[in-house]
Amino acid sequence: METVEDKPWFFQLEPLEGESISHFLGRFRRDNYLTPGELGKLAGIGWVVGRWEKFYLNPFPTKQELEALASIVGVEIERLYQMLPSQGVVMQPKPIRLCAACYGENPYHRLEWQFKERWGCDRHQLRLLAKCINCETPFPVPALWVHGECPHCFLPFAKMAKRQKSRRADFA
Repeated sequence: METVEDKPWFFQLEPLEGESISHFLGRFRRDNYLTPGELGKLAGIGWVVGRWEKFYLNPFPTKQELEALASIVGVEIERLYQMLPSQGVVMQPKPIRLCAACYGENPYHRLEWQFKERWGCDRHQLRLLAKCINCETPFPVPALWVHGECPHCFLPFAKMAKRQKSRRADFA
């Protein structure tokens, strides 16, 4: 017979509006001191969590995999689906992109920044960044964004906005 003491207890996190699965899983794992492998093992889905954090979504997560993950992270399966691309939307796992202006307002990675056809921010009319504006180091996967800064020169993502180029230049 299973008791309450037999089930692991986790800090629950609320997903943010438009947040990518990678960023959410990274936040959840850090708050609960888990590796991708440990989270996958607890959910009974194996190493697939590490693939999802890198936006490798082929094959696409199954309903059973998301149900298993939902039972651990404490988020409704429908909410997990919102952190994944819709049917027919192509993701680009590399390079990792961000709008520094958006990040400065709300510090988390948006799913839409990784859409293959998306290279600009509609809200700020700026081009998305694919590397640090200071040292040109590519951004790590969002699951690893602990402090919201370049892992090489430590320039905060939000401060990169001042050198982010306008999308209007794309049409000139």
